[in-house]
Amino acid sequence: MYIKSLFEGDLHLLNVCVEGELSNFKNHYASGHWYFTVKDNDSAIRCVMFKNSAAGVSFFPEDGMRVVLKGRVSVYEKDGQYMFYANSMSLSGEGELAKQFELIKQKLSAEGLFDESNKRPLPKFPKKIAVITSDTGAAVRDIFNVLNLRYPLCEIIMCPVLVQGVSAAESIKITLDRVYKLNDVDLIILGRGGGSAEDLAAFNDEMLARKIFESPFPVISAVGHETDFSISDFVADVRASTPSHAAEIAVPDITELKAKVTFFSEKIKSNVFSDFSLKNARYDNLRLRISTDKFSNYIDLKQQTTDFLTEKLLNTQKNILNEKSTKVLGVTSKLDALSPLKVLKRGYSAAIMGDKYIKSSQELKTGDSFDLKFFDGVAECTVNNIKSEDSL
Repeated sequence: MYIKSLFEGDLHLLNVCVEGELSNFKNHYASGHWYFTVKDNDSAIRCVMFKNSAAGVSFFPEDGMRVVLKGRVSVYEKDGQYMFYANSMSLSGEGELAKQFELIKQKLSAEGLFDESNKRPLPKFPKKIAVITSDTGAAVRDIFNVLNLRYPLCEIIMCPVLVQGVSAAESIKITLDRVYKLNDVDLIILGRGGGSAEDLAAFNDEMLARKIFESPFPVISAVGHETDFSISDFVADVRASTPSHAAEIAVPDITELKAKVTFFSEKIKSNVFSDFSLKNARYDNLRLRISTDKFSNYIDLKQQTTDFLTEKLLNTQKNILNEKSTKVLGVTSKLDALSPLKVLKRGYSAAIMGDKYIKSSQELKTGDSFDLKFFDGVAECTVNNIKSEDSL
């Protein structure tokens, strides 16, 4: 107890910062307290972090992590062990990353790279979208699923890149240069899924931000989760909260488009017939007002002119209606033909293994199991033999 009083009476030990590697981490689930050791090559110290303090840590600690702790040094009387009582924990390097982030943000902002006047609107009906992200993460699956569901008319160019690590920023810059050389890209989606500050560091690279600013096409930045912000988000034309959100704002909803086509088709028909009815009523009213024999020849002449104009108006309106209806039916048929269910109903089927569509027999081997999806159900299949195209 006396030794403890000496520790707690030393002001230098009441506010201490310790950096080192976690080991022997234990989460005491009953109490919610964390017990662990922090060490380096030369020394180690036992630590405890009580439940209330642990609740404020934004990540779950694991052995081998390098962390920075703040707290006090005291003695646990029961076993005479001096310990570090931590009240905060952060990953080593996060403070430096945050400082560097602010410096780059202020520099580029002062140069005007974030100005709203430089932001371009997104195309309403993009024909081709370049997706720049990792080809193995969840982000690319989310983007492709949403794009294909909302607007299957759009072509997607997959551009795989590294999204974390020391080479990630350079990998993205090289890929952007290649995309910029294409002439028919309407939009770029750049991003990745969530992660720690260190995982997202590539998207805070100053030279990458300048490369995004040079883009000849509008850019949507979708880095991390909704609460994550990167330099790429600020310099891009539009910032999306998640990769899925980026896909949602990149394309229109095909279901809504079909509804609008139907609405305007009916409106055109209604306007044409309303206009004809109005002119016909005016003509009948004029005939009632001019009823004497003195104007009979005049009426006959006007009757002939009116008949001619009426027929011309009807033919013109009929032609317009037919032309618009043809266009509407063409667009509707095209949209309907792209429906996956329509394709299946024509006698086709889709082979699926896990969450992946099988596009080639080379993806299968004898003994594999897969699902064969028809428009009205799914058959479970097993590969007995694989024949090449030449042997059929």
